[in-house]
Amino acid sequence: MRRRGIRGHSGAAGALVAVLTAAVLAGCSQEVRGEEDLAARPYTGAFYDDPPAAAGKPGEIVRSELAAGGPFGATAWRILFRSTDLSGNPVLNSGMLLEPDGPAPDGGRTIVSWAHPTTGSDEKCAPSRSVDPYVWIEGLKALLDQGYAVVATDYTGMGVAGPNSYLVGDTEGRNVLDAARAARDFLGSAASERVLLWGHSQGGQVALFAAQLWTEYAPELDVRAVAVAAPATDLASLMRADISDVSGVSIASYAFDAYSEVYGAPLDSILTPAAIAALPTMNGFCLLTQNNALHDVAQPLVGRFLTGDPDATEPWAALLAANTPGDSAIPVPLLVAQGLSDKLVRPSATAAFVDEQKQRGTDVVYDPIPGATHGTVADKALPAVLRFFDRLDGSGG
Repeated sequence: MRRRGIRGHSGAAGALVAVLTAAVLAGCSQEVRGEEDLAARPYTGAFYDDPPAAAGKPGEIVRSELAAGGPFGATAWRILFRSTDLSGNPVLNSGMLLEPDGPAPDGGRTIVSWAHPTTGSDEKCAPSRSVDPYVWIEGLKALLDQGYAVVATDYTGMGVAGPNSYLVGDTEGRNVLDAARAARDFLGSAASERVLLWGHSQGGQVALFAAQLWTEYAPELDVRAVAVAAPATDLASLMRADISDVSGVSIASYAFDAYSEVYGAPLDSILTPAAIAALPTMNGFCLLTQNNALHDVAQPLVGRFLTGDPDATEPWAALLAANTPGDSAIPVPLLVAQGLSDKLVRPSATAAFVDEQKQRGTDVVYDPIPGATHGTVADKALPAVLRFFDRLDGSGG
């Protein structure tokens, strides 16, 4: 039987993410460091200790606990659930699940499976392992108010031990679908088979992969739509364009380390000796919440990180292409929001992705937002996302 939980007030999720992302891109003020310290406060319970075996049915919940401090009018749980990686090997995932209080509508609640933007790749960088995990789920309160159940995976290798999955689309996409399965498993008749996918930045790439994988990997789910904000598409161009600043070096350190671990690609074929030496330190830091320490290591590597163009150097070109979403039509209606003042994910790259998807036959709504940055685009896109979900869900939540 499901347990009802503690209710409380959540933080201003989008505002904090925007503030911290701005810190990554433009340096760190005293005020931002205070927000950084607050967001970095770790969960101190025993929930993640001695996790059970990963082998089992994908989407099966293996551990849960009530989580305090969530949005008023909802109940929140930390969860551990089973998933698989890109090769089909069993992995364990952690995450959050939230349900509005009160009776579910006839047929059960629609599930929104959220894919978070980059927070790092180390276990401790998992959003659910912070003292306020709700702050990382952009649009959470509005989604709950609309009647949706919301589930958020941390991705494989974060929260609990597992292989690195940073920008590994086939693993992350499975995680997002298995999170939706886990929500159905846990909520029972209060949840429906209807699923909506929502992601930002790295999470945009993840949500797109989940949509691509859905019909083959989790056909029992009824995925109705996918919405993404500033999605990571055309990864080779993203790496090449952003490597000239500290944020690009930081993100590339996560990506090249993950691809080396997962695919066995030799780091010395693309990274300088100095970059290779710095990777273990850089990848032990969480983006945003350990911003200063990460910058201290990354800044000297600006202009000294790569030995060649990743789009012209194998096996990296092939790996980046394989983890770039959109090589076929997305099989559900798609909303793509892009901030026109985004300096990390370039508006031109997102517009090219949208045009390509339209040519492939995807039902795409494009929402270019003047003045929105990489940190603010998800919040600014939220009203359009909610209207889009409401139209395509058709259940009233």
